[in-house]
Amino acid sequence: MIGWGDVFEGLGKLGRRVRAGRDNESEGAEETGRIGETGDANRPDRAVRNGEASRKGKLQAGGPTRQPARTGATGRTARVGTNARTERVETFDHPRLGEVTLAQSPRARRVSIRVQGTGAVRLSYPFGVSRRRALEFLEEKIAWILAARERMARKRAALPPQLPPAERKARIEELRRAAKADLPERIARLSAETGLRYEKLSIRASRTKWGSCSGRNHISLSLFLMTLPEPLRDFVILHELCHTVHHNHSERFHALLDRLTGGREKEFNRELRHYAIL
Repeated sequence: MIGWGDVFEGLGKLGRRVRAGRDNESEGAEETGRIGETGDANRPDRAVRNGEASRKGKLQAGGPTRQPARTGATGRTARVGTNARTERVETFDHPRLGEVTLAQSPRARRVSIRVQGTGAVRLSYPFGVSRRRALEFLEEKIAWILAARERMARKRAALPPQLPPAERKARIEELRRAAKADLPERIARLSAETGLRYEKLSIRASRTKWGSCSGRNHISLSLFLMTLPEPLRDFVILHELCHTVHHNHSERFHALLDRLTGGREKEFNRELRHYAIL
């Protein structure tokens, strides 16, 4: 391995272990590890979002998709959009939570809520579950959302001040150089060892998740992976490689990942939760 002692010296403020809480928290989604969003219920939410899996609060999909109901007491619709994958996204103002993002996605398997480190709330639900049912789930979980926001606020308050902007930029560039020297070779090796093929690799300065895999098997890795121990770096990459076979967090996905990690998927997920992208 390439020695990066000089690169990582003093990076504690960039990639410090955090045990006091999570950068993203989710309710109702499968455990992910927001290795991606695949991130925050953050147990591998397809992406390992910045470190975490959720407690479960499942609402099973049921019945045909109906015309969206009006928001009524839950808030005023602000924006609506549809992306190329037919995901329907809107934001609305909730009287207690503020702006909430509501997303009906073909990749969703159940209704789930994600609370980001900034306190932003995202409510996701699959086709086949009505908008009204998803909003009912949101109302049921208000206490959980407020508690999650409070936990993350306490964690942020306990962190040391960030580096000055100029110094932080220099550190990120050092990480970028280290990532470009390490990650392409690492993913190529793991791909060859497992037989799991990807189409393209991108290295980005993502602060919301460690990695992600698109429907075309394009894998994106955060340069902040270089702040993790090597075994966890490998775990995040294996997580994304498994998404080239299973673009979800089904039992088959977790079975494959667990097999490739020698039965240590849960152990690695717990360990990854101790880290945050700062």
